[in-house]
Amino acid sequence: MDLTILCLLVFAATLLGTKIVLKRAQKEALFDYPGERSSHKVPTPHGGGLALSVVVIGAWLFLGLKADDISIELIVVLTAMAGLAIISRLDDITPLPAKLRLAAQALAVGATLATLPVEGGIIGLIPAPIEWALVAIGWIWFINLYNFMDGIDGITGVETLTIGGGIALLTLGGSAASGFGGGFALVIAAAVLGFLWWNWHPAKIFMGDVGSVPLGFALGWLLLHLALSGHWAAALILPLYYLADATLTLGRRLLRGDKVWEAHKEHFYQQAYQAGWPHDKVVLTIATANMVLVALAWTASQGWPWESLGAAVLTVALLLVRLSKMGRRP
Repeated sequence: MDLTILCLLVFAATLLGTKIVLKRAQKEALFDYPGERSSHKVPTPHGGGLALSVVVIGAWLFLGLKADDISIELIVVLTAMAGLAIISRLDDITPLPAKLRLAAQALAVGATLATLPVEGGIIGLIPAPIEWALVAIGWIWFINLYNFMDGIDGITGVETLTIGGGIALLTLGGSAASGFGGGFALVIAAAVLGFLWWNWHPAKIFMGDVGSVPLGFALGWLLLHLALSGHWAAALILPLYYLADATLTLGRRLLRGDKVWEAHKEHFYQQAYQAGWPHDKVVLTIATANMVLVALAWTASQGWPWESLGAAVLTVALLLVRLSKMGRRP
């Protein structure tokens, strides 16, 4: 099957599947209710990422089988995604202990890293064992920040579209190593477009952990392979806004001695929302900066990694300043 046709089917399946999940969530009264730490004003169904996760896992399996030699690594990745989706779905319905969720994420990351046919490190600036330990910790953090950052309508959908579309551009466009990685990324981009139909402001349904956690894991895997193909700078640039906002916010909360696992409204994008800007304007501002990051990831893949990374850091810094000051001139 042609990749374009597959992506159209993925888009349609996610679009329809999310509608089905929405109807079921309404019937079973699975709502997120407004509260002190929420960014919505009316009860809204959650768990819409269920259809997204199911469709992506199915499409990835199809791509793997189409290659006529499905790898152990891909089998582990798909199994891990399914396991994380199940645990996250249960957590959406009835909160599970944080230690259980973290253990599942660590198992998924560790099992996947164990299947990588790689010798040595990625960048080579530090000993390989230390570098891989940092990769594992960073990947687990990325899974969690992907969940933490999903706090206003459309934001994680747009971020996923940026990262997935950027990886597809680099891999299918010939800058990075070719293979099915580009197809996988394009499938995620197509699926999230179908979900965004229902999640754009005002959202009819929220993604929930069942969507954000498997997405964080899957995108982390694709970014890791992008780095392993020699394009480590591009792999850092594409998700840089989410990395910066989540990490800086966590750092502030740690320094104050806050309970970092509790819900809050201190992310930079939340500051913009609380200052009076609607969800869609905040997300579109982020999307504009993300397009710059995609362009810089491309220049990094063309032989200017450090220059592009520096420009990306400046771009994100300006975005964070803008978000923290939005609303002063609405």
